[in-house]
Amino acid sequence: MAVCINSAALDGIDALIIQIETRITPGVQYFIVGLPDESIKESLLRIESAIAAADLNMPRQKIVISMAPAGIREQGALFDLPIALSILAESGQIDEKSLDRLVSVSELSLNGKLRPVKGILSMAIQAQTAGFSRMIVPCENAAEAALASSLEVFGLPDLQFVFEFLSGEKSCVAEQRSHYLLVTEDTSFPIDFSDIKGQPAMKRAMEIAAAGGHNLLIIGPPGSGKTMIARRLPTILPPLTLQESLEITRLYSISGKLDGTELSTKRLFRAPHHTVIDIALVGGGTNAQPGEISLTHNGVLFLDELPEFERKVLEVLRQPLKERAITISRASFNNTYPAGFLFVAAMNPCPCGFYNNPFRKCSCTREMIRKYVRRLSGPLLDRIDLHVNVARVKYGDLGSTISESSSLEIRQRVIAARDRQLLRSNNINAQMTPEQTKKHCRLGPLEQELLIQAMKKQRLSARSYDRILKVARTIADLENSQVISLIHLSEAIAYRCFDGEYFNL
Repeated sequence: MAVCINSAALDGIDALIIQIETRITPGVQYFIVGLPDESIKESLLRIESAIAAADLNMPRQKIVISMAPAGIREQGALFDLPIALSILAESGQIDEKSLDRLVSVSELSLNGKLRPVKGILSMAIQAQTAGFSRMIVPCENAAEAALASSLEVFGLPDLQFVFEFLSGEKSCVAEQRSHYLLVTEDTSFPIDFSDIKGQPAMKRAMEIAAAGGHNLLIIGPPGSGKTMIARRLPTILPPLTLQESLEITRLYSISGKLDGTELSTKRLFRAPHHTVIDIALVGGGTNAQPGEISLTHNGVLFLDELPEFERKVLEVLRQPLKERAITISRASFNNTYPAGFLFVAAMNPCPCGFYNNPFRKCSCTREMIRKYVRRLSGPLLDRIDLHVNVARVKYGDLGSTISESSSLEIRQRVIAARDRQLLRSNNINAQMTPEQTKKHCRLGPLEQELLIQAMKKQRLSARSYDRILKVARTIADLENSQVISLIHLSEAIAYRCFDGEYFNL
């Protein structure tokens, strides 16, 4: 009768349980069936060497190993340990009962050492969900596996220790479960909104973007502080929830980028260079990996010099901006990664950067400006709620001693506005469904007439109409207003400046 042992594998950000069945019969060949990749086919060579290094016996018979579900392509060397244990159990060297309700994951070196693997947190969560009680992992992965699961996690150094542990010859204390429920966000940021002098319009737009989860495009000349203020946006966003923290930690775990053994407690800010390629931005590759947009999940993705990015790179943002997830389909896999980021972009108003600048003459022709701004497609711009024109900081503002609002003060207003939104629709305004928008963004006759006139004058799309309503609702929420008034709507319409000014060139 075949021995069955359990392991786990990644499936996007999640994991699934893999059952490994082993049967030893008379013969001389080794077989692995299912859909193993090349690294798994080679695993028996590593396993044979590791078993010998542990002073155990590798059967010289026909060994058939089946990996189920058979319809899923198994990848990577993380199955080395469970395959080795199944061989030892089938050959009678390990009591099969010691493998009951156990999940094991690890790559093996030729001398039997357990090597760490990526994504162990997702695997541990899935193992717990599936009803397993114990998990054996490499020492380096133990603290991570214990982050958010109630499993007994044992971090062991090598195959010989694993054998002795399962045989009862050695004992091992389970990794202490992290008290992740008590983890609170670290609010000590090295930068603060109070560092910004002047630029009240840009600060106001940032507060609205944070309060409603709205995407933002900043248009201004070089030196106007676009990047400086964008980097401070995470400091005014609400603290991460436990679920958000877990999602970020799991993404960094499967990417092999997890730093330390604690849950992520800060909203991230990532700013890829304009030379980034589309696969690096959205993810994928031969061995699927999350891209920049997923690594920024629940944080801020900042693209500086937006028109300098390749057109195809920008166009791949359209799906995640709408669906807050990215699906990567290849011949051998189909993975979906979360991509719920707040999108902020910055650009110059023209190639030289001084179009409509009162202090410096623009050297660009009308055709040059038109060609520059039309590197951005209409559908992409429609998905950006706020378009903000900014000017260079006045010299008098640079030396101003007037106290500016701190990030903490702005954050308190943002949290209050978001609380109102969640209480009203269980959604932040930027993510309201069409039904919720219709219900909570009602306009009076005067407001409706103003919006219609703006739509006609600026030739706005239906998507822009929807964005204006949501932004107006956020502005009203910041003032704790139950209704959207003319002043709220007028400010929201003003944030569509790019549509009218540039596309009418």
